[in-house]
Amino acid sequence: MLNVFRTLLVLGLLQITTAYAEMSIEIIGAGEHQIPIAIAPLGGDAKWSAAINDVVLADLQRSGLFRIVDNMGKAPHEPNEVNYADWQALGAEALAIGAVEMGEAGRLSVKIRLLDVLKKSSLLGEVVSAKETQIRQIGHRVADLIYEKLTGDKGVFSTRIAYVNRLGEKYRLVVADSDGYNEQTVLAQNEPIMSPAWSSDGTQLAYVSFETGHAAIFVQSLFTKQRRLLADFRGSNSAPTWSPDGKRLAIVLTRDGSSQIYLLNADGSGIQRMTFSDAIDTEPCFSPDGQNLLFTSDRGGSAQIYRMATAGGPEQRLTFGEGTNYSPRYSPDGKSMVLVHRANAQFYIATQDFQSGQLQLVTDGGWHKKPSFAPNGKMILFASEARGRGILASVSSDGRVKQHMFTQAGDAREPMWNPHF
Repeated sequence: MLNVFRTLLVLGLLQITTAYAEMSIEIIGAGEHQIPIAIAPLGGDAKWSAAINDVVLADLQRSGLFRIVDNMGKAPHEPNEVNYADWQALGAEALAIGAVEMGEAGRLSVKIRLLDVLKKSSLLGEVVSAKETQIRQIGHRVADLIYEKLTGDKGVFSTRIAYVNRLGEKYRLVVADSDGYNEQTVLAQNEPIMSPAWSSDGTQLAYVSFETGHAAIFVQSLFTKQRRLLADFRGSNSAPTWSPDGKRLAIVLTRDGSSQIYLLNADGSGIQRMTFSDAIDTEPCFSPDGQNLLFTSDRGGSAQIYRMATAGGPEQRLTFGEGTNYSPRYSPDGKSMVLVHRANAQFYIATQDFQSGQLQLVTDGGWHKKPSFAPNGKMILFASEARGRGILASVSSDGRVKQHMFTQAGDAREPMWNPHF
């Protein structure tokens, strides 16, 4: 039997100038076991149907976990119109059907059904609705529903990413859909912008700007556009990261000498020094439960990853062996981390399980930096280079599926995946 339909409201978060820029995406590799799925054209208005179908197909394909089966012109919209033998003959194991219609107040509604072709049964029945201007968000949400039902993991197609775009001497702090569409400029200036960091609820960005003449940390609301100066101490203020509850940030200051890690409240008060070394301690990252910090330090003679409790106490070194390691980020489940591993003049994205301590390279090496996990932990976003440009790239956590994302102009740097679903 079909699940009871739920109305899912897709909301546009940002109230910022939108350019609807497009990234060029290259997909490299595929998952070990791809699910063969057919996506039938939606019923209803042909323009809306085609636009939503395009987004759904692109999302599922770039995940690397699905093999899209040609629907051969078949377009059922209701389960009673489905001849399961036809779809079995085409090799499909799952089939998505549905229809789109315009409702009240200019809202589009998409009724989506996911069918198990082999068992001839229903897997999913949902309604996704949003404004007509949010048609890509509808497609992303439909793809998320399909992804979750068939893999058991939450989809991240509806999530957002942040990065810095540089074109000549002009810098922009940008947020966009996970596929690079719906690009929106948060800040544009002629001074460098670095280290964007999402609040855990996805409503604010902290970042470093050089507009004051040196590195200072700002926080900006994505709802109201309001920005405020968080940290502008003597020396450098850098590497902000939010606590999971949004009440504190960890930052790096040089006000007392070398780069050291500090905690402070989200309003800038209550500053507390955390590390007390003569080395460079930098790039802090909170654990998902807020109880620990990962950070990079050269206190042992080379850059390595350390962990300490946010309540204070001794630091524990986590990475060893040849090469250097930095830019750690916790996985969403807190069981592992992603980091940059440098060896033989190459930069690799790597993961390390905390229990085993095993380091696994998930990229082939090159100029790979600033990794962060997708909210479901299945993909990793990072900065890379290709064709003489700075680009965004992603890799699946097992290293099998890779993507290159090229901006329309300029270099892309400093990416960060929004941790909020």
